[in-house]
Amino acid sequence: MPDAREMGPGGPPSELVSEVVSQQAERHPGVGAPRAFFAPGRVNLMGAHLDYNGGAVLPAAIDRGTVVAVSPRSDGRLRFTSSLEGGEHEFDLARLPSERTGTWADYPLGIARAMLSYVGAGPEGASFHFGGNLPIGAGLSSSASICVGTSRSLASVWGLDLEAVDHVHIALAAEREFVGVQCGIMDPYAVGLARAGHLLWLECRDVRFEHVPFDSERLSILVADTGVRRELAASEFNRRVEECRQAFLILRREEPEASCLAQVSMDALGACAEELGPVLSRRAAHVIAEVGRTSLAREGLREGRPEVLGEQMMDAHASLRGLYEVSCPELDCLVEAAGRCEEVFGGRLTGAGFGGACVFLIERGSEEVVRARLEESFREAFDRDPQVAVFQAAGGPSELAL
Repeated sequence: MPDAREMGPGGPPSELVSEVVSQQAERHPGVGAPRAFFAPGRVNLMGAHLDYNGGAVLPAAIDRGTVVAVSPRSDGRLRFTSSLEGGEHEFDLARLPSERTGTWADYPLGIARAMLSYVGAGPEGASFHFGGNLPIGAGLSSSASICVGTSRSLASVWGLDLEAVDHVHIALAAEREFVGVQCGIMDPYAVGLARAGHLLWLECRDVRFEHVPFDSERLSILVADTGVRRELAASEFNRRVEECRQAFLILRREEPEASCLAQVSMDALGACAEELGPVLSRRAAHVIAEVGRTSLAREGLREGRPEVLGEQMMDAHASLRGLYEVSCPELDCLVEAAGRCEEVFGGRLTGAGFGGACVFLIERGSEEVVRARLEESFREAFDRDPQVAVFQAAGGPSELAL
């Protein structure tokens, strides 16, 4: 069993794996013996809104994600079921649909289409059952987890010898070209290239990366979901992308050697402030300063000083609130409450903003103390509790020993 590993720290609970494998056998009778695979979710600690501006990001794969049980079929068909979503979806491998179904099955279906295009082969079919333990709606990249996990498991069943980065490319192709989500590169790279006990430094402009040590013996990652659904996120996110594009068109005249907004200097911003106007100036100021903050955070981790990462996370949130204007009272409440906890190194909103979740770097062992204080402050302000989960920095996709 290639790349098999025992379930342990960073992997899914054995009872979850057993449940998914058992349901796969029940819902797909008469097929070959199942194999099980795991792909993590991810959370981004630094590099807020830098991916589409050509900057670097610092995400962590987390120890929750997607479990895929898969069995080979001899009839040339693909069949998908899920513990998390309804419906059973079956397709003829020789005539896969070119149009989306509008269901969750579009993600694994897109992977199958992309993989056939990638490897130029037409192997036999397979039956899949999906499960997992990612919190719903917390911005932990369930789609990249499903896509990379499907790619990894399908390649193994089909006997294809693919590198980790191949699965990243297949996942990107599935989401962009079939599902129709013009996602950035961070999510599938963070999931597909993860290494346990490390964060991934990913330079989005030229796709260079390195693994940065993360002291899992000392540190935990806590995510608190406000429960505020991000109705404005899509339209306002697109507006921020356009504002940054406009700002760069102006700033590149001052620094023509820059190829993206993340490469522009504060000096150029000062020289062009009048032409930019207040809104574009604020957006550019966040991006330019966030580049520096993310670099400082990486150096702090290299030197074994997580407090540096924490400080940069707090500064990033202030910038996201004041300059990029993507926060909301619920997110600010959580970050302010965390700032009063000595067990918290730092935190910020994560994802697009306008609701959603915050991510915090905390002392390992203080999880329940921090959880209680965040819940107390949030309850006093909004008369309800946030949804709080604790994670460790996990490894990438792998086959699980059964």
